[in-house]
Amino acid sequence: MIPSNNRTKSGIIFIFERASLVPALVGKAYQILNPDDHANFLRRHKKNPYDYRPEIIYQVLLEVADSKLYQSGLVQAIYVKTDEGLLMKIEPHMLIPETFEKFCALMLKLLQKFSIRARGKREKLLRLIANPVTQHLPSNCYKIGLSFSSEKRVHLRNYVGALNDDVNLVFVVGAMAHGKINCDYTDDIVSVSESPLSATSCVRRICCAMEKKWKLH
Repeated sequence: MIPSNNRTKSGIIFIFERASLVPALVGKAYQILNPDDHANFLRRHKKNPYDYRPEIIYQVLLEVADSKLYQSGLVQAIYVKTDEGLLMKIEPHMLIPETFEKFCALMLKLLQKFSIRARGKREKLLRLIANPVTQHLPSNCYKIGLSFSSEKRVHLRNYVGALNDDVNLVFVVGAMAHGKINCDYTDDIVSVSESPLSATSCVRRICCAMEKKWKLH
């Protein structure tokens, strides 16, 4: 719940594009492919191991969960779209697994069962949903993509500081090792650094900027 003394009327939403969560039968078990454990398997199938980086989305989700925004109830929703086009919704109060191995096991279970319920409850904490992501967003929202390739470079704190608090802010960040997001649903695409940033660094900057805007201490 958002604390009653918080004067904002809305929160923020994260959309992470191009996350690598690819399951495959390796030996006798299905696993989420990653370059550390499956490099030889991927090379045998003529794939570049470093295109399969599920640890990126894991690190990003940990970064969100560690923020004051998340802990204050100001993250409304988290959406993850995979490189294969699957869309998942993560409820903002879900606990992110404490290890990468447990995270991969959870993602594999989600891909097999389509949803994950809270233990002992009917509530779905994690589920696959229908594309496009825009149908799940509130009508009163402003969608901001972060991309180093954008010609519009901004100081993120000043940029978000000028936006109306009554609007739901949606931040779109790429969760891949290289390349850029290609989405036609954003209202604006900005660059926030003179050099490329990791997805985790982008999330950290977003959280810091919004925490300053909303005076979270």
